[in-house]
Parts: sequence; structure tokens; C-alpha cells
Amino acid sequence: MPLPGFLSSLSSETLLVIGAYLALGGAYLLVVPAALMTWMTKRWTVMGKIERTAVYGLVFLFFPGLIVLAPFVNLRLQGQGQV
Repeated sequence: MPLPGFLSSLSSETLLVIGAYLALGGAYLLVVPAALMTWMTKRWTVMGKIERTAVYGLVFLFFPGLIVLAPFVNLRLQGQGQV
């Protein structure tokens, strides 16, 4: 199946490099930050000192992806229900 538009004029090596960049960028901006947010949501109140330090390091490393996903996350505690 031929590629559409200008992609048909690119070599297969170039397409492979573009695909690798897209895969790594998607992992850096979406996949790993989503997994990190899930981990933080489940473990936030029971983390030990070393685990919390490691999570802070990962937050620093994946900060751009966390900013991309931040509008869709609610990290507030659930509360006790009706009082």
C-alpha cells in the first residue's frame, strides 16, 4: 500500500526514525506520566520516605507529560461521605 502525500518520497530508514521519535515522544508525554499518576493516586497516603523520594524524582523527570495530563486528574481525598 503506497503512503499518502510527501511520505511516499521518504526512505524507509527515515520513516523508521520518525516512527521511533513518535513512539518515544508518546511514551514520554503520555504513557509513563499516566502510569506515574496512577501509582501516586493509589499510594499517596501510604508511601515511605524512600518511595516518596523516588516518586518526586520521577515527577521531575516526566514533568512535561504530567503537565499535559494534569487537567484530567483529581488527586483530592475522597472524604468520609455524609456526616
